[in-house]
Amino acid sequence: MSVQQKSSSSSKAKPVISSVNEFVIKFANVNGSGSASANTLFAKSIFRSGIPVAPRNIFPSNIQGLPTWYEVRVSEQGYLAKRGGGVDIMVSVNPQSMMEDVQEVLPGGFFVYDDTKPLDIRMLRRDIHYIGLPLTDITNREYEDARLRQLFKNVIYVGALAALLDIKLDVIDKLISEQFAKKEKLIKPNCEALRLGFDAVRESHSCPLAIRVEARDLVGDKIMMTGNSACGLGAVYAGATVAAWYPITPSTSVAEAFEKYASQLRYDKETDTKRYAVIQAEDELAAMGMVIGANWNGARSFTATSGPGVSLMTEFLGLAYFAEVPAVLIDVQRAGPSTGMPTRTQQGDILSSVYASHGDTRHVCLFPADPFDCFKLTVDAFDIAERLQTPVIMLTDLDVGMNDCMSNPLEWDDNYQYDRGKVLSAKELEEIEKFGRYNDVDGDNIPYRTLPGTHPEKGAFFTRGTSRDEFAIYTEKGEAYQRNMERLLAKWYSAPDYLPEPVITRSGKSASGATASHGFIFFGTSRDAVHEAVDILQNNGQVIDMLQLLAVPFHDSVREFINMHDHIYVIEQNRDAQMRTVLMNELDCDPLKLRSVLHYDGSPLSASVVIERVKPLMNIENIQSSN
Repeated sequence: MSVQQKSSSSSKAKPVISSVNEFVIKFANVNGSGSASANTLFAKSIFRSGIPVAPRNIFPSNIQGLPTWYEVRVSEQGYLAKRGGGVDIMVSVNPQSMMEDVQEVLPGGFFVYDDTKPLDIRMLRRDIHYIGLPLTDITNREYEDARLRQLFKNVIYVGALAALLDIKLDVIDKLISEQFAKKEKLIKPNCEALRLGFDAVRESHSCPLAIRVEARDLVGDKIMMTGNSACGLGAVYAGATVAAWYPITPSTSVAEAFEKYASQLRYDKETDTKRYAVIQAEDELAAMGMVIGANWNGARSFTATSGPGVSLMTEFLGLAYFAEVPAVLIDVQRAGPSTGMPTRTQQGDILSSVYASHGDTRHVCLFPADPFDCFKLTVDAFDIAERLQTPVIMLTDLDVGMNDCMSNPLEWDDNYQYDRGKVLSAKELEEIEKFGRYNDVDGDNIPYRTLPGTHPEKGAFFTRGTSRDEFAIYTEKGEAYQRNMERLLAKWYSAPDYLPEPVITRSGKSASGATASHGFIFFGTSRDAVHEAVDILQNNGQVIDMLQLLAVPFHDSVREFINMHDHIYVIEQNRDAQMRTVLMNELDCDPLKLRSVLHYDGSPLSASVVIERVKPLMNIENIQSSN
């Protein structure tokens, strides 16, 4: 008998969370148990029902055996950031974490568990509802193989949730058919396991719950994919032919996605020829060296890594900056420093990326917020790198990189032309009396370059990482070195002409007619949390403008935004206010005007965290949340 049945006499006195299409459900599993695919199946069934959804996989850095969680926010209002403050439904099938899991359920919420064995009395709370399911009994009865018992247990609880939440089974059936399209023999047993859970919970519990799902048409043509997959596909569409990398969480799947898509789109079946190369280097430094070499030879090449890899790559990043060789680096950030928390998210590589390497070095950085941005900005990164002849670092993070994210569909214009920058052809070289690799003949701080083998005689040059003159001839003369460094700095200041502009959202005026004196600056995956927080704050009478950074160096509009507001709040996911430091360094801002709103515990930023951090800064006492 389940605890739900035991306590039925007093259950009427308990609070009950009642909602339609607005809730958070969390799955507590064991790493390596095969639960990820079942949990993803659940999340996508909500999405296929036309309701915005934001799933997040919270996993340990080992391979198997430790607790793992999968949290899904369902939001008819379209809020996709992590929701703070507990969960409405906990599906707990891991005894290791059960004591912790039961405490996360909000009063009036539901705790779903395997009641094959009695629940420890220490886990009983008077303010939540318990739903026991005989998962182990069912799997022991239906399956002889131990591995099948574990795998199908996950599908069985998805079926139970379909009954509890009123999700249509045909939606999940279709997803199963799509998932196993190439392994058709698995479709029927998975659908049968789904119905085992569906029927079992309907026999013992009232369905649906007060929390339930109603089909809507709110997602339109939106898609769900990971940011890492979008980056890999973007690299293919950008014309990349070489990827050199070294495995590191959470960036490994960028290179894997590139290879997957390239094998489909850059493979000539008639000649059995691959028009791409994916190279696993011996370490991150070697990977960046390969990328620089490939780009110097005319290929579009990139690497993907995380914070520790950026640290190792800094020497070669400095070489590419000083020698002016294009390169693209995709940094999927995680919590640091050192090994830090490899499977937790953060925005902690801002300073190490913008100023990577020793000496006076500055790098172009891009900041995507979702898979659409990851795809588009990856393409932009290759154009920018070749136009400016410099490394471009795109900083995503684990939250967008490894989770399925709802996004606008990816777009591509077949008439799009790559910007290869100032590359001289053999004919153009014939017309030049003396070619100078670092000679700024156009006055735009960008010299011309040639590709090896373009001309049998002209255009040969050394790409120097040491001090040189305009003709790439080694020199230690101070005036030549200084001229070169000043030109590189001038190129940095002109770089915003080629970078995506920030997204500025004006709030307009309040009911009293006041204009916004408060401005929020943010970037990357902080976007959804900030937008939700601003909605709540403005519903409570605040007037706030927003600026989403997409790139460093900054457009003039960033300085203008700061100047036109009395109070600026820089919202970022790190301890040391790294973006605030870059804003002060690059724009010479008054430090007292830029106030930091920080979050760095490894979890994604939520609107509740933003509000709690800004309340004392904005002198706000009470906030009534509608979310």
